Amino acid sequence: MAQTVRAAVIGSTGYGGVELLRLLLNHPQVQITSVISSSQAGVPIADVFPHLNQILVDRLDALDTGLIRGKADVVFLATPHGVSAELAPQLLDAGLKVIDLSGDFRLKSGETYRQWYNHSPADEAWLKKAVYGLCEIYGDKVRGASFVSNPGCYPTAASLGLIPAVARGLIDPATIIIDAKSGVSGAGRGLSLGTHFSEVNENFSAYKINRHQHTPEIEQTLSDVAGRDVTVTFTTHLVPMTRGIMCTAYATSAGGAGTDDFLAAYREYYAGRPFVRIRERGKFPATKEVWGSNYCDIGIAVDGRTGRATIISVIDNLVKGAAGQAIQNLNIMMGWDETLGLRLSPAFP
Repeated sequence: MAQTVRAAVIGSTGYGGVELLRLLLNHPQVQITSVISSSQAGVPIADVFPHLNQILVDRLDALDTGLIRGKADVVFLATPHGVSAELAPQLLDAGLKVIDLSGDFRLKSGETYRQWYNHSPADEAWLKKAVYGLCEIYGDKVRGASFVSNPGCYPTAASLGLIPAVARGLIDPATIIIDAKSGVSGAGRGLSLGTHFSEVNENFSAYKINRHQHTPEIEQTLSDVAGRDVTVTFTTHLVPMTRGIMCTAYATSAGGAGTDDFLAAYREYYAGRPFVRIRERGKFPATKEVWGSNYCDIGIAVDGRTGRATIISVIDNLVKGAAGQAIQNLNIMMGWDETLGLRLSPAFP
């Protein structure tokens, strides 16, 4: 029998945090011992999320590092940007394992973080210690780690869609354009005009043109894979649905590689990776086909007329793009089967 771990979730009242609770409740080797909210400490959790009534701890805890140390072995930080930079080192120094779902430790350059997030970066020593937890690519580094930075939702979909093509030299990395679309839950639970129902319903809009904070994260991963600097054009759009991300990436095919070459390379690259599914020739994924699951589905076509490859990748932004991948990282950290607690078929329709 695998070891059981006690888990605390900080930032539990946001969409990513509550999705993490939903998934952890079904994990056979995890016991949720503390659900922490600095803004609603002492409040019955059913008052915040009635759907969790009588199936989770009764009340939300206050943030107390000493208390957490006595109640948990691993802490998930589902906190806003800028908060984890302060909290994670304290928890790690207390001997806890930490999986951070914020963006505070994803970028290895503090100055790059400052430019794109408009926050002061975490201490450089901790940036170096954090393992970037894109499981399918860096799983070997995650195994046995005590500190993992969970990737962003857009970078997960975009990077998984592009990495095999970059790694195998199937495309010219200098020509990458990523057209990305997300459901409204990606903006979080906080109120804003941009996510107001009347603004989003029956509407389709682009946002953060040339300045989305996930751009350098995508470039960092692709540069690592390519062995040289890669820059991309990355444009994000908000669509009137709750969950889901679709990334449609375009790049010039290299060396005459066609659709079948891409499909064969992708299947080989992701062999043994249970959460990446490559579609058959002529078949392309939709966001509904991964809804509520930890899957990333990928479809590919090369246009012989233009010489460009079109790579479509879809994920559920709250699962593979956040909470599900965090649990996948926990499984790998602990040496468990990475599918433990994540064997969820997509919900359909």
